[in-house]
Amino acid sequence: MFKLFKHFKVNKTLLTSLSVIIILKTIGTLYLPTLTAKIINNGVIKGDIAYVLKTGGIMVAVAVFTGILSILSTYFSTNLSSTLSRDIRNKLFSHGQKLSIHDFKAFSTSSLITRCTSDVNQIENTVNMFFEMILPVPFITLIGIVLAFSKDSYMALIICVTGVAFLIFNILISKKVINLSLSMQTKLDKINSKVLQYITGIRVIRAFNRDKHEKNVLNESFTSYADVNIKMNKILAVAMPGIMIIMNLCAVSILWFGAIRINNYNMLLGDIMAVIEYSIIIFVYLVMAIIVLLNVPRASVCSNRILEVLEYTPEIVDEENTISVPEGEKTLEFRNVTFSYRDAEKPVLNNISFMCQRGKTTAIIGATGSGKSTIGKLIPRLHEIQGGEILINGNNIKDFSQKDLRKLVSFSPQKAFLFSGTISDNIRHGKKDATAEEIKNAAKIAQADDFISELNDNYDSFVAQGGSNFSGGQKQRICIARTLVKKSHIYVFDDSFSALDYKTDAKLREALKSIVKDSIVITVAQRISTIMEADQIIVLDEGKIVGIGTHNELLKNCSIYIKIAKSQLSEEELAC
Repeated sequence: MFKLFKHFKVNKTLLTSLSVIIILKTIGTLYLPTLTAKIINNGVIKGDIAYVLKTGGIMVAVAVFTGILSILSTYFSTNLSSTLSRDIRNKLFSHGQKLSIHDFKAFSTSSLITRCTSDVNQIENTVNMFFEMILPVPFITLIGIVLAFSKDSYMALIICVTGVAFLIFNILISKKVINLSLSMQTKLDKINSKVLQYITGIRVIRAFNRDKHEKNVLNESFTSYADVNIKMNKILAVAMPGIMIIMNLCAVSILWFGAIRINNYNMLLGDIMAVIEYSIIIFVYLVMAIIVLLNVPRASVCSNRILEVLEYTPEIVDEENTISVPEGEKTLEFRNVTFSYRDAEKPVLNNISFMCQRGKTTAIIGATGSGKSTIGKLIPRLHEIQGGEILINGNNIKDFSQKDLRKLVSFSPQKAFLFSGTISDNIRHGKKDATAEEIKNAAKIAQADDFISELNDNYDSFVAQGGSNFSGGQKQRICIARTLVKKSHIYVFDDSFSALDYKTDAKLREALKSIVKDSIVITVAQRISTIMEADQIIVLDEGKIVGIGTHNELLKNCSIYIKIAKSQLSEEELAC
């Protein structure tokens, strides 16, 4: 856990104030038994009522002061732990933004969610309890034993022996808890994974009547997690009676030997009462500390899981000395580019070369798995190529910072995804300061304005997570509007028109001409009707370019393109 804390700054002023408050609270707590001893020895036994009232008044004042300090310590400790959990989540999220698509495969989605929620919560609770229950223990124990020694050394020795027994007991229990803690978090990952899969795939599950099967799969995960939890609680069930036995043995020992000491006139009655109160205070804090320490192994496991993410080196990192994006007319060039996914047997793209010019549209077509979408993802550097270069105005995109590079590119992904919020919020995701007029214009070009205007709240209409309350075509058009609202030098449409009907597709492509006439446009598609008017069409087959040209040129000299065209177009359309 300490290794994790090195990644974060702690408010030293707040920490110092908390430590001072805890010391003062400890002194106040342990001063009360001393006052009790004085009342009994000097007031009750001697019948001095005035002394009893005077000392009792001091006790009330000390108790109130100690109570105020307790409130302050709780406030400060909660502030520190909450700030730490906030910083951990911020850093996890920020570091997550640096990971490539490949990197995310090292951690499952469910595992990342668990690390950002359950793991951080566990650390926050442990840190909070550390300040409240563990940090005071050294002060309580040290001062309490010193005060006990001031009353009687034999009684203090009993407290010391009991404290050692507590520590040994805690070490034995902790060893068993560590492995169970790791198992619990791993199984929680699996539960999140199964629940996420069940919720996102609920339509498919119902369509194939697989409800019962999926519930059984979920029950297996729940049962496995419950079994580990039960084992953990069994340990705690044994631990608590063991702790109480040790405490009671200490109390009995103090009373037994204290009675002997009093009988031999070696101790006063008030002193034995004070020693008993010292022991109770010390052991109550020790018990609370042990309960917290039983959670420390689990928090330690959680911190290691978070460190695993924070210390993961991203695949794609900016060069030390990046250059600014050159001004002037933009060109995009793929020069002998080779790319393969991790653990893949062969490259997805093999020695790909082509040039895109400003004001021109480049279309990419090919069979499923030919590498079309991969080319689109390489342009904003969502993947890292293994060979060749991708150049903008003759400069390798690796020479730009990722932030500057992505300012140049508007990317519309193959799978339309909307964020929960409003339609305006989703379109504005492409340009955070977009005006209402810019949003509406982008929606008009994307052919989304008509259906949005028919909604009750128009552009303020609610969007469910993932856009589940809209059809596939509506989601695609909103995503295209999000891409267009960002004025860019390069537009990449990764099969973004697949859910549109032919009429809407034609209208959208016609409207696009006016907004992208000064930009480079890359269109990945499977429908020839979408790309027939492109300035150049690149035909891919098994990761290689097998044809480059216009629609008419490819119909004459590219067998793969001719095959695709014959499967989609009529004889009349082919003749044209």
